[in-house]
Amino acid sequence: MKEIEINLNGTGMRVGIVQSRFNAPVCEGLLGACRAQLAKQGVRDDDITLTTVPGALEIPLVLQHMAQTKRFDALIALGAVIRGDTYHFEVVSNESARGVGEVQLHAGVPIANAILTTDTDEQAEVRMNVKGAEAALVAIEMANLLKAIV
Repeated sequence: MKEIEINLNGTGMRVGIVQSRFNAPVCEGLLGACRAQLAKQGVRDDDITLTTVPGALEIPLVLQHMAQTKRFDALIALGAVIRGDTYHFEVVSNESARGVGEVQLHAGVPIANAILTTDTDEQAEVRMNVKGAEAALVAIEMANLLKAIV
């Protein structure tokens, strides 16, 4: 049996990041952790393209456009949807996740989804460093896996 090994080497990899500006402190924390992990895995800062959007619902559209350029080995979605008093939380959480998944499947470009969905600001702050770093690892692993399958 041939088994494809996990490969977390990001050397030479081109990564696109789409970051929401809503809940900015959490999103900046996600970005900092993500960039630090990408660097640790060998992704050069010059090979990272960052764009920001108003909120989580806008992330999938920009991911789609980035994927269509064929310039990126992997993409990363960063955002924070924190529960409020209305149903809007469910709409934004569900639709942003659905959109990210749809883009990934249609474009064939791996997308690490680090759009946090939490009940409180405190939960988001606790998760931002771990999830930002995990997103970098997921993006690299999936890009390398897809290359290995070909």
